[in-house]
Amino acid sequence: MSDSAKPSRANPVRLARGVSPWLFPTAAAAAATALLTRRDRRWACAAVPLGALTGGMLWFFRDPDRTPGQGRVLSPADGVVQSIDPWPDGRTRVAIFMSPLNVHVNRAPLAGNVASVQHVPGGFLPAFNKDSDQNERVVWHFETALGDIEMVQIAGAVARRIVPYLSAGAKVTPGERIGLIRFGSRVDIYLPEGIAPAVSVGEKTVAGVTRIDRG
Repeated sequence: MSDSAKPSRANPVRLARGVSPWLFPTAAAAAATALLTRRDRRWACAAVPLGALTGGMLWFFRDPDRTPGQGRVLSPADGVVQSIDPWPDGRTRVAIFMSPLNVHVNRAPLAGNVASVQHVPGGFLPAFNKDSDQNERVVWHFETALGDIEMVQIAGAVARRIVPYLSAGAKVTPGERIGLIRFGSRVDIYLPEGIAPAVSVGEKTVAGVTRIDRG
């Protein structure tokens, strides 16, 4: 990870917006069973796994501050480039697979205005499945200096909730937080015709930092 991707020492890592329905009940249950363990050690059978699950969620839902990278189009997600595909209309789709160990907050790929945010119902196939294009997803369109930029947040087998932070009409800056996909999933970004990708299949990306377009 580049230095610009590391959280600032002055700003400790925060938790992502939209995690409370998952984290707070689990943390409360862990705390309650831990207290009950003082009375009866058999409660440890519940307290230990709940404590571990709470710790895992704190890691999964971390949201570090980042300094935006250089480039016209930045990665919208942490993960690994799963595929790069030419599209019939001349665009190039770059698909980024997010594992449960990645940061799940997605970021704006470049400056512009949010033209639309559309939720599309669908299935919950594993994000690496070739048919996962038909999964539950949120389709974003940005009005930018490069024209219309499309980005798609795709839910996976575990990630069944996408939480957009912005709505149509909002202005965005490069690397700004725009939404959350809970647990592992996929994010696709479509480069306009004439813009080649600067990444390759298997390459790791950092949201808001890694340059996607070739200058």
